[in-house]
This record gives sequence, structure tokens and C-alpha cells, in this order.
Amino acid sequence: MKKKSILLVLVLALAGLQCYAQTGSTEIKEDFIPSTLNQPGKEYPMVNSQGYARFKIDAPQAQNIEVSLGLGGAKGGTPLSKVEDGSWMGTTAGPLDEGFHYYHLTIDGGVFNDPGALNYYGSTRWESGIEIPAHDQDFYALKNVSHGNVQQILFPSESTNTSRRAFVYTPPGYGKDSSKRYPVLYLQHGWGEDETAWSNQGRANLIMDNLIAEGKIEPFIIVMTYGMTNEIKFGSGFRNFDIKHFQTVLVDELIPYVDANFATLADQSNRAMAGLSMGGMETKMITLNKPDVFSHYALLSGGTYAPEEIKDKSKVKLIFLSCGSKERPDGIKSSVEALKNAGFNAVSHVSEGTAHEFLTWRRAFYELAPLLFK
Repeated sequence: MKKKSILLVLVLALAGLQCYAQTGSTEIKEDFIPSTLNQPGKEYPMVNSQGYARFKIDAPQAQNIEVSLGLGGAKGGTPLSKVEDGSWMGTTAGPLDEGFHYYHLTIDGGVFNDPGALNYYGSTRWESGIEIPAHDQDFYALKNVSHGNVQQILFPSESTNTSRRAFVYTPPGYGKDSSKRYPVLYLQHGWGEDETAWSNQGRANLIMDNLIAEGKIEPFIIVMTYGMTNEIKFGSGFRNFDIKHFQTVLVDELIPYVDANFATLADQSNRAMAGLSMGGMETKMITLNKPDVFSHYALLSGGTYAPEEIKDKSKVKLIFLSCGSKERPDGIKSSVEALKNAGFNAVSHVSEGTAHEFLTWRRAFYELAPLLFK
């Protein structure tokens, strides 16, 4: 893999692109409602129709509280102020991008989660989550349709001398027809996240259910596993990340286990790999290393392919590249244009108004899924 491609992924993953829209003297509307990701019965945090977030923390003995938004707090802090009842309150300086955001609290120098919000694994720890309602949220909404199943599996890994975990999405109706077999997408999370990310933060299972109910895709299986076989500290880059360890787990251990235990179409033409951010880096490395294993490639805010990197064009059915409009969309578009000119079936997608965040990747997955296994 070229150094330039790796550096692009690192810049996107670690830059913590700013997601605030500065509003100057814009008046904040007092139409706040509880975030949909709150713990049962909890009123705060709240969001309003403009995309502002408001927080309230009960910590009467605290001296200082700040809310840090984004992966690792990269989107900036919102200081809270003590109010009459002894609690601390504050509102973001500007509206947030639509969609999902991680956040945590810093209370007198210690890092804590918000007891009012549900937790999601990110930044190599469980973080609080908040959802800013998106204008296009219908495609990942929980609807009254037939639902697939997301199940945990534990598979033996001789290379790591342990049992490893993965989550497998099987579509509605899976198992009813014993003769029916399905293509498989191996879908990877980003840095600091784990195998829960795509179903929890990404809502990939709900996106699939809705697409299937609308008749927009043929059903397929999704497998999501932990991609960090080498533990990397935040800020250290990926100098010590050696893809061969995860490649062994995925190709030599997980794929055979899935093919032996699920109704899969166990051949290269019916197998895809995709990943966001760091998972895109992993996807690129493994698909280039193992062209006989995967036929559909997708990098979501995770770099690009150059035509000359792919040795056998006949083995590749689809290359899908995407990012947010606040990332590097020109690079995505130019790469896809070059791939098309070289004769590849290549598609680009740019999520408008978002950066390196989960609404970008939800939208990308929604666009990607109908293109797979055609």
C-alpha cells in the first residue's frame, strides 16, 4: 500500500474534522426535546430543531464540567455552568452536524460518561452518544417491517490463541428455505471502535431491513468483527499496524467459520469487503493482497484505489469510494474517474454536510448495499 494512501486515512481518522456551523448572533430556538439516544426516562441531553445540543449534569460538588464532543473529544468542548438547583447546564456554541456523535464529560479533570445517555464503543472506550435528527433519517429508522437478526458468534482463532467475537446479520426469512444461500459482506469498523459499531452507531441492520422491505436489494449476510489485532494508541499513527495479523484472522479463520456455519454462497464472486476509516485501510490492504477472496470493494472515508494497484481487473466487480463533503470529496471523485477510465465498475458517493462521522457512513452504506452482488 502506498504511503500517500495510508497518510490520507490517518489524516481523516485523526484530524477530528470540525462539525460546528458558526452562527454568530443567531437566536437559539427553545424547542429542545430529549435526544433519542437517552437512557429510559432521562430528559437530558436535549436537541433542538436547529441542531444545538443542551446538557444538564447533576454534580453539585463539582468545580468544573466540560462536554467534549466527537471521537476522542476532537470536535471541541462545551463548558457547563452551575445553575440555581446545583446542577450544571450548557448549550453547544453552534449547531452540530446531523446524525450521531460521541461525547464524554470532563469533571474536575476526570473523564466520565453522561448518566443520561446510552453508551457506544468509540475512542477505545464506551462513550456517551447523542443523535441530531437528520432530514433524511427515514432510511435508517426503526419501522414496522420484517426484521433480520443480529447474532453474536464466537469463533476459534488459532493465530491469536483465543476465541474471537463477531456479529452476523442475517436477513428476514433466513433459514426458512433450507436450500437458499446468501452472499456475504465483511464490514469493518473504524479506529477506536469495535464489532458493535455498525449495528449500534451505524444501524446497518435497520438500513438492510428497510431496503429489503422496499424491494431495493437482494438479501445478503453481513459479518462484523474486531479489526484491531495490534493494539494502537491514539495519536501514535499506524506505524506498528501489521495487516497480516488481522488478515489471517479474517481470511483463514473467520471466513471458513462463517461458510461452515451459515448458508453462504462461499465463493469470491459472492463475497465483499468494506470498511470505514481504519476499516477502509484494512479493506484496501486485504483486497489487494487477496484478490481471490473478495470481488466487491468499498472504502468509506478510508482512502482510494489507483488502477495500477489492482493487478487483475477481471476479479473486481465493484469499487465503491465515499466520504463526507467536509472531508476530501475531490480526491474520491478523481479516483473514481481514473478507475472508470481504466475500465473498472467504480462508484463514488459524497454525503452532503457531514464530515468523518456516522451519518456519512450510514448514507454511504445505504448507497452501497443496492450495488452489491448484482
